[in-house]
Amino acid sequence: MAQATALRLADEKVGWAGGDGWIARTDDGGKSWKAQYSEPYPVVQLFALNDKKVWATLDIGSSKGLQLIRSTDGGDSWSEVGVVPNRGFLHFLNDNDAFVGNERSKDGGATWIRLKTPENLVGDAYFHDLNNGWAVQKSSGKLAFLHSADGGKSWETVMSRATEVEPTNAIIRSTGKNDAWIELVGDSGMSQTSYSLFHTEDGGKTWLPAIANNTAGAGPAPGFSMDDKANSEGTGSRPGQLYVVNPSTAFMGGDCPACDVPKTIMTTTDGGRSWTPSKQEFPGYGEGLIAATDAKHVWLLANDSEKSAVLYTSGDGGASWSKVHSFE
Repeated sequence: MAQATALRLADEKVGWAGGDGWIARTDDGGKSWKAQYSEPYPVVQLFALNDKKVWATLDIGSSKGLQLIRSTDGGDSWSEVGVVPNRGFLHFLNDNDAFVGNERSKDGGATWIRLKTPENLVGDAYFHDLNNGWAVQKSSGKLAFLHSADGGKSWETVMSRATEVEPTNAIIRSTGKNDAWIELVGDSGMSQTSYSLFHTEDGGKTWLPAIANNTAGAGPAPGFSMDDKANSEGTGSRPGQLYVVNPSTAFMGGDCPACDVPKTIMTTTDGGRSWTPSKQEFPGYGEGLIAATDAKHVWLLANDSEKSAVLYTSGDGGASWSKVHSFE
């Protein structure tokens, strides 16, 4: 019985999945997988620039961080690169420049430089490129979105908003220098977790309240009251994984631990102004991993503590799904 902890696509056919002590590759859209790496360490993240260059982080139990390994031949062989100092979202711009949280590497992940970030941040800062970074700051009864245009040397508050609850985490993604999606996670209670999602396409000048998931058990979403509305209420009673393709397209998962079929996913193709929930729901009470290559091709890998992880794929933006593989 295998559980997956990481999923990444190079294109609609080629991708990698990782779990506790393994990494595997598919070349046929997820139908079959070839084991490529086997070590007694959990895979934390995978990132691919293309079908040849791929990185993975491993939890080796070190207080210094995560072991970074790299392949330049599509995963056939791997080599140790360095130690990633935190568990932020790892992404490479090219062979040399990489970011993870507020750390930057100029040498392909061998060494890392800590970038300047403001105090009282929620979650990790996110740097899209060498200049543009985003962060969420908390204060009493308020939250602020911050932007840096000079690689963290200086920060500007681009939005300030009152909030009834203090965010417990912030997940930030960006697909362009003026693009940022910021998910705020709120309180939890009765197997429910409130959350909100904001989006800007103009460098932070204006923000769209894309999702506000208020719940009876967890209270209002960060930045909202129980009576406030956003463009969507989301699906599920707590957030699943957010995957952003471009400034127009994103996929948002939802979980419902109290439901017979707990996993849901919805799609936006207009920057979060409207969302289309998939008619299909998915089993699995563990983490749901989402990966996509464009607005049409999206994968959902559903985990369950008592069953093997199952991969579902869609070629029409989530309108219909096929069960393609079980990781036995």
